[in-house]
Amino acid sequence: MTLVIIFGPPAVGKMTVGLELERVTGFRLFHNHMTVDPVMRLFPLESPAFRRLVTEFRGRIFEEYAATDAKGLIFTFVWVLDDPRDAAFVDSTVRTFTSRGGNVCFVELGATQAERLRSNETPLRLAEKWPQRDIEGSRAFLVEADQKYQMNSRDAFCYPDRHLKIDNTVMEPEIVARRIAEHFALVPLTRPAGSRTEKREPL
Repeated sequence: MTLVIIFGPPAVGKMTVGLELERVTGFRLFHNHMTVDPVMRLFPLESPAFRRLVTEFRGRIFEEYAATDAKGLIFTFVWVLDDPRDAAFVDSTVRTFTSRGGNVCFVELGATQAERLRSNETPLRLAEKWPQRDIEGSRAFLVEADQKYQMNSRDAFCYPDRHLKIDNTVMEPEIVARRIAEHFALVPLTRPAGSRTEKREPL
């Protein structure tokens, strides 16, 4: 099994690229807000209970999925690279898959803040991620996060042999997904029957 971790700052296009990669590879997409949104309805963002529950839910899902005979999984999240808690979570996730003979690939997306502020208000993002429907609040969070956190690598990456960094400011999600599939040799690069071809807005 292969786990593809797509990370980068808010609204950089992680989920949209993940959806396209799901279509290209047949892997299942497990995106950030599938665990974040339910917990946010009950506990404040980044509160101890919020972080503990999100981490535990993700960990249990990874354990169960890694034990199946599925071909692969795509996971997206905002990785604060200078936060030891996030580093510990990533290392634990890697062990969950590699201990069962699986592979883990890292895809880092980056885009300008202007492009991310634009994509922050796209219909698909608002439909899939209910906290983002507070446009003013989500814009303020994005700008503040850029100031407070390191969400893109600056120097050597901790898993350099399985790392692909892409500036997708002007790249279509489908092109990004196919580049990922080619780089990591995930599948033959033919588009699955019935997959969609229209332009997707970045998330």
